[in-house]
Amino acid sequence: MNLLILGRGKTGSLVAQVARERGHETTLLGAAENPQAAALTGEKLRKVDVAIDFTTPQAVLENIAACVGAGKHMVVGTTGWYSDLEKVRQLVAKNGAGFLYGANFSIGINLLFEAARTAAGILQHQYSGQIFERHHEQKKDAPSGTAVTLQKIIRDASGKELEITSFREGDVVGMHEIVLDSANDTIYLCHVSKSRRGFAEGAVRAAEWLAGKKGFFDFKDIWRET
Repeated sequence: MNLLILGRGKTGSLVAQVARERGHETTLLGAAENPQAAALTGEKLRKVDVAIDFTTPQAVLENIAACVGAGKHMVVGTTGWYSDLEKVRQLVAKNGAGFLYGANFSIGINLLFEAARTAAGILQHQYSGQIFERHHEQKKDAPSGTAVTLQKIIRDASGKELEITSFREGDVVGMHEIVLDSANDTIYLCHVSKSRRGFAEGAVRAAEWLAGKKGFFDFKDIWRET
């Protein structure tokens, strides 16, 4: 496939590397080359099969509007824009595009999502809980999209809203922890990312899965299929 990678940061660059390793043609476009999605013209997008976005919360919506508006398929790993999910869903339907987003493309994190859904029921039995997340100091959004997704999964499963505590320090790739506490014991569910390669591989596999499909998809619902 012909993949357009939006974002020259650590994850975007690694996505391009993984895509090339998997035999795809790639074009990498950084923020300086694409202010306010100005570079995403019809000509630039003409040969693109799927655009993959790992940019910033400030840039992603304009990139989505340009790519989806041109009827192009898109995988979005950027977080911090989920208050506009319904608007994007309508844009995807209007333009007949395929769109897949994810708070986290790591297989391990998606297993944590499932574990959190199962564990949430214990909050009905005299347990309290908290969510902690830790990332590198350059991360733009806090709390992380992954932590917000964990919070929503637990809320939907238990009716309980857990507080999120965020830390930004050094070059931490990512840590997410759920702590469930009672008078008798404490349960810890924790995922620590050792490198960004898991995110990159998941995003490329998501793009491969999306090819030829139309509709609006969440990676946490389809990751086993990839």
